[in-house]
Amino acid sequence: MGSSRREFVQLMAGAAAFPGLPLLAAQSDTARPETAATGPDLEFRSSTLQVQTAPDQPGFLAFTVDSLGKNKLDGNVMLPLPKPASTYKASRENQTIKYALAEAEDTPVWTFEFSERSFLIRSTYSPKTFPQPLVLGFTLDSHATLLGLLTDYGTMRLPALLHFPHRGTLRITTTANRVSLAYDANRSNAEDKFIRVSFPPANAGQHQIEYRLEVVDIYPEAGKESIQNDPRYDGYRRDFLTMLQINPRRRCLANNSASDPCAFTAFIYSMMAVHMPPLAEGLGADDILRQTLDRYIGGMEGYGMIGYDGQPNLKYAFLDTYPSLVMATSDYVQASHDTDWLKRNYSVIKSWADKMIEFDLDHDGLMEYPVSGNSGSWTEKLTVRPSNWWDTIGFAHKDAYSNALAYKAFQGMEALARQAGLPADAQLYRHRAEMLKAVYYPTFYNPETGVLAGWKSADGKLHDYYFLFVSGVAVTYGLVSDRQGNEIWDKLMAKMKDVGYNRFDLGLPGNLIPIRREDYVDHNKSAGGPAKADGSDAFQIYENGGATACYAYFTVEALRKLGRHGEADAILFPMLKAFEDGGFQGRGPSGKTYDWTDWNGKPYGYEGLLVDGYLTLLAAMPSAERK
Repeated sequence: MGSSRREFVQLMAGAAAFPGLPLLAAQSDTARPETAATGPDLEFRSSTLQVQTAPDQPGFLAFTVDSLGKNKLDGNVMLPLPKPASTYKASRENQTIKYALAEAEDTPVWTFEFSERSFLIRSTYSPKTFPQPLVLGFTLDSHATLLGLLTDYGTMRLPALLHFPHRGTLRITTTANRVSLAYDANRSNAEDKFIRVSFPPANAGQHQIEYRLEVVDIYPEAGKESIQNDPRYDGYRRDFLTMLQINPRRRCLANNSASDPCAFTAFIYSMMAVHMPPLAEGLGADDILRQTLDRYIGGMEGYGMIGYDGQPNLKYAFLDTYPSLVMATSDYVQASHDTDWLKRNYSVIKSWADKMIEFDLDHDGLMEYPVSGNSGSWTEKLTVRPSNWWDTIGFAHKDAYSNALAYKAFQGMEALARQAGLPADAQLYRHRAEMLKAVYYPTFYNPETGVLAGWKSADGKLHDYYFLFVSGVAVTYGLVSDRQGNEIWDKLMAKMKDVGYNRFDLGLPGNLIPIRREDYVDHNKSAGGPAKADGSDAFQIYENGGATACYAYFTVEALRKLGRHGEADAILFPMLKAFEDGGFQGRGPSGKTYDWTDWNGKPYGYEGLLVDGYLTLLAAMPSAERK
């Protein structure tokens, strides 16, 4: 793994503004020197924090955090500060830095007090000045996110978490009343890309407000003691929380804080959220999950749903959308025991489950996407998307991946119906799960390759490109027997060896052989669309066999479920090291990002960070605790 890939933050937009930022020495509890030429020393470093505040205004020139206290404090996550609107004077005493306005030097309006694992931000009201918020602007490529519960006005209630993937987390609390943080993120304007968090100032009604930011590391309690001193799990410990990224403009969980919400990934968030310990007093990951489910229940569309503004020409909801929403709801209710919430919203949740039944167009138990999926049926101009998350590949008609999710969703819906006191509904959804399982393996098993095909098109053809995630999810959710699963994975592992894939630090390819042009939907080369009939000229680009952390969880989990722990570990531990090194995020020299690469590590992604890949960390939990 190249250093440019590991140290992605050095390529961030804000980093160039601080080329000479030193590695700062820890500060002593003595007054800092100040001279007329240099002004006060405005730097602080501990094993968990590295900070440099600005000389002319309250704000950070440089900032980074290491939740594990291992002095991993390279790079800088801050955007350059704008020119100050007022004239401030900075002063320092011991670990306290104060900012006063020139017209009211006797009253510091903003104060920072630093310690080893936390710092205090204090705003003090002065009637001589007009209060201004403290605005922290983070580079888009830092992928900072603010996690908590949003108000009706879109601000973030406290307590909340400020999380930096690959680095660490700060818990933000306050003793003030009715204070919430402004939060915004934008990637659409090339000239103004940012993630921004604003701290309201004290005012005439509240003369002083204090915000405490404490460095924390949040990951499942299960097996915590056994891994605390094992560096192989550092990426797991830093990044378990990275799955949760709130888009402030959509007000829900999304691909990252400035990207799309995808209804078909709601179940991925829930799979990890239910294992997280409390995030802060009165705040759990299940609360954040419920907040997103409430948005969908209230009628919000996400990517993969008809009406979403990011997909104006979508003709059909993706087949994995409604299974995902039902699975996430089931996870939430089982974790929270919030039966009242379930009963209030049951009619909508049931409508999602019934949509899955409606997609069974030929009444055989499987959902069918209303597009044939026949080879060569995809038009040169992209006019319709395929049926699931892998939205550049021609999944359609009978889709093995989406139907595996539907099986799990029907099981979850049976449990929800029982908890809601509706036994007839529970029996219906149990029957649907049994119907689906009975026909799943006979429909998708390909005797020519010995593995499960990706989809069966309307003309009866199986489309099989050695999809790792399809067989992974089928084993994980119990759609095949252990004997069948081991036979399938014997073939897949042999094929992986045959094609020479061993770069597990890059994740896994979705498919092990090129997808033919006739089965590829998006014919743009950057999206993996081939010009050659056999697909070889675009192989390893994006979803056409590109390496990614996304959906690698299902391969590792399937191998574990089958007792193949050596093979599972051989994939998992190089990936954990890559998470620790920031290997699945950041931008390469070409502008492409490392959430997708070819098999040599050349980037072909565009998100910069795609939370879906962080599901892999769930496979690092003790097996008894994983779902």
